[in-house]
Amino acid sequence: MTEQDTTAVLSPIQGQVEEAENGSQPGATLSAQSNGQPKSSEKKRASKQNENKRMKIFCGSSNRALAEEVCRFIGVPLGESRLQRFSDGEVHFQLLENVRGTDVFLVQPTCFPVDQHLVELLIMIDALKRASAGRITVVIPYYGYARQDRKDRPRVAITSKLVADLLTTAGANRALLVDLHAAQIQGFFNIPVDHLFASPVLVSHFRDMNLPDLTVVSPDAGGVERARFFAKKLDVPLAIVDKRRTDMNVTEVMNVIGDVKGRTCLILDDIIDTAGTLVKTADALLDEGAKEVYACASHAVLSGPAIDRIRESRLKEVVVTNTIPLREEAQKVEKIKVLSVAGLLGRAIESIHMETSVSTLFN
Repeated sequence: MTEQDTTAVLSPIQGQVEEAENGSQPGATLSAQSNGQPKSSEKKRASKQNENKRMKIFCGSSNRALAEEVCRFIGVPLGESRLQRFSDGEVHFQLLENVRGTDVFLVQPTCFPVDQHLVELLIMIDALKRASAGRITVVIPYYGYARQDRKDRPRVAITSKLVADLLTTAGANRALLVDLHAAQIQGFFNIPVDHLFASPVLVSHFRDMNLPDLTVVSPDAGGVERARFFAKKLDVPLAIVDKRRTDMNVTEVMNVIGDVKGRTCLILDDIIDTAGTLVKTADALLDEGAKEVYACASHAVLSGPAIDRIRESRLKEVVVTNTIPLREEAQKVEKIKVLSVAGLLGRAIESIHMETSVSTLFN
């Protein structure tokens, strides 16, 4: 008996497999291929479908090092793209690979220069939307314009709401954020938001340091909840510094609430901007008899005279995360230590992609 040539043809009308035989008997079937095993062509199609449904991670120009570290943690390559600027400063962004139907994560903190990186992010979202990405999740380790979250004066804008609207209008389907200036900013979004905290990374670091007689200090009343959570995790007391703001980016420390005499103090904040609050808080604690003062924050904005202030301050050490890349000048300051949140972001991205809970990351 000679070997029979048998192929399968998909009927476009009936959606059924019909037999097309060359010299075979009417009873011949696809026994060689229909024994529960898909054909090679079907395997290729399935492989292409799985390829398209995999996650892909892209980034802009604001913190490529963090995006690459996240990709190494997850074990996926950073997506290929081209980001250029015209001579007048306009942004040109092009995807260099297919993203149709893909679960895409776009890593871009909106740090200095804030406006430039925000516009980059919006343009990248638009490019992904027009390339038919299956889902676009914006991963914003530092959310710029977050400090203007309410009308605290007449005739001012609520920029944190405006940015949320811009991201949604551009085409973002989901947002992954780290340590918002105010947690209620999540409510400004009309899309799902996963709000992570850098505290697990910071708590682990200071727990390993095992500082004696430690007291966690909130530099203002607004940060008490954050500091209380941190103190509870470290099982140490809490103190508060009463701060009165006299002008934009100008603060005056009034007094310390709590016992800090003879203790090691750890100032906890979400953002270090000009470092004026930080340095004055450290001075107030030392004047009250504190033995040593450390500081930590999620976002090292470090604008204006911040680096010089930290370098010349009486702070023992300032610990920050890499949500914002440190400028070269800041990297030379021995007092500033950087911890990575790449693992935290990587686990969150995996959970979102696999549709599993991210609540375990809060611990």
